[in-house]
Amino acid sequence: MLADGPHVLYVIDSLAPGGAERSLVDMAPHLVSAGIRLEVAVLNDRSGLGPELEGIGVPVTVVDGDGRAAWLGAMVRMLRRRRPDVVHTTLFESDIVGRTAAALVRVPVVSSLVNTPYGREHASEAGVGRVRLAGAHAADAATARVVRRFHAVSEPTAAICVARLRLRPDRVEVIPRGRDLARMGPPSQHRRQAARQAVGIASNTPVVLAVGRQEPQKGLDVLVRAVPAVLLEEPSIQVLVAGPEGRATPELRGLVTEVGVGGAIRFLGAREDVPDLLCAADVFVLPSRREGLPGAVLEAMAMEVPIVAADLPTVREAIPDEACGLLVPTGDPAALSRALLRVLADRSGARRRVDVARQRFADRFDIVSVSRAMVRFYETALANGPT
Repeated sequence: MLADGPHVLYVIDSLAPGGAERSLVDMAPHLVSAGIRLEVAVLNDRSGLGPELEGIGVPVTVVDGDGRAAWLGAMVRMLRRRRPDVVHTTLFESDIVGRTAAALVRVPVVSSLVNTPYGREHASEAGVGRVRLAGAHAADAATARVVRRFHAVSEPTAAICVARLRLRPDRVEVIPRGRDLARMGPPSQHRRQAARQAVGIASNTPVVLAVGRQEPQKGLDVLVRAVPAVLLEEPSIQVLVAGPEGRATPELRGLVTEVGVGGAIRFLGAREDVPDLLCAADVFVLPSRREGLPGAVLEAMAMEVPIVAADLPTVREAIPDEACGLLVPTGDPAALSRALLRVLADRSGARRRVDVARQRFADRFDIVSVSRAMVRFYETALANGPT
């Protein structure tokens, strides 16, 4: 490491609560304590998780402008003033802007690969045109040429991005997302009852929780379609969905009415109390069509909640088999409803899976070990020089 620790300017699209954003905020105090001089630049409003960063002394700056050209100019000026040792970009707009600005100012840049874009599953999502997708792919691949080193959140994410962005495999290092147990706090019966009371749910009501923004990739429509079959055996069930509105919101609202489950599903919007909601839940569900490494699954593992998730290669990084949680085919409402009912009917089996998952979290995804790996990642990127 450099004498006083490297100065890292971390560029991210926003600090709205989400997987990549939460991972950054959870890592930040550990990076700082390891000597990293960290500051964060966001392309959109710094609300959301920004105060948590500022509370530990990490400066957060909103990049001036509205749109890619304006952001690029502002980012170039920022880099010339700050002269960081390395720029770290995460999420699409920040990748394009941050990589380009770093190349213009001749500052080393690294990037995180947190999702699996540009495949058929992406092209089929509502609101993503093929021309637009091709343009995004081209911009991503072109700016990737200037990146000194990549961080991928899972092995499948690394393999897919190596192929789709035509990267050299030796330029990509896999470091999983992590979560901070100290921040989330321990689960307890008292906390469970308090969380249920806060959202107006009785102590004996079965609760299923999904966490994610209302976007097509999150597969919340599959969950909605699974609910009628669950209601036949668990008529009092409540399905809570925590996450901000997005492109899928109109479809989801119409679907809830169409299948007649309005009394069983509640969309809670963006929440800052997800650990409490997990304490309130009997099952955590992830019906996604694609993911990088889902941070919400890691939080469910840590908070000892039984998990039902789509059987994606990236999800298997966290939940490798039925010993940890139940995996169901992607996009299959019938299989999803059967798995949810199985968890609710077999609490002892669910408890055994929870115990295995909790230990796997402690072994692989605790924020302390993940942060140490990220410090080594920065050191390697700076030591090796341009590739």
